[in-house]
Amino acid sequence: MDKFMEAAIEEAQKGLAEGGIPIGSVIVHNNKIIGRGHNRRVQSGSPILHGEMDAFENAGRQSAQTYRESIIYTTLSPCAMCSGAIILYGISHVVIGENYTFMGEEVLLKSRGISIEVLQNQQCINLMKNFINTKPQLWNEDIGE
Repeated sequence: MDKFMEAAIEEAQKGLAEGGIPIGSVIVHNNKIIGRGHNRRVQSGSPILHGEMDAFENAGRQSAQTYRESIIYTTLSPCAMCSGAIILYGISHVVIGENYTFMGEEVLLKSRGISIEVLQNQQCINLMKNFINTKPQLWNEDIGE
């Protein structure tokens, strides 16, 4: 498996271990992780700290050029908010662990010229399936249902 998706999965597992939602993300520039994060809505009481948003936060201020040259890896298909940040910062490629348990805004991303790679990684699928089965109320709160 790709070392960057492995890093995103590690982030998702951290989130789960902290009592949160197991979604992780890393932002990679020139083959180096510049930002990593995991969903911290529960831990921080934040409505916006999804995995991708946390990775952007932890990447800090970067030049527009750096973001345009970066790839974001995320264990789950990005929601509308996270997709908006990906578009805003000009990320040109998104590697998605899985979209089986949740289909985010992939059509929107593609419509903006962003290339999408979906791995359907079994570890990512299992993390989310187990979480959704054991904590459906928390999952539904996170995705706004």
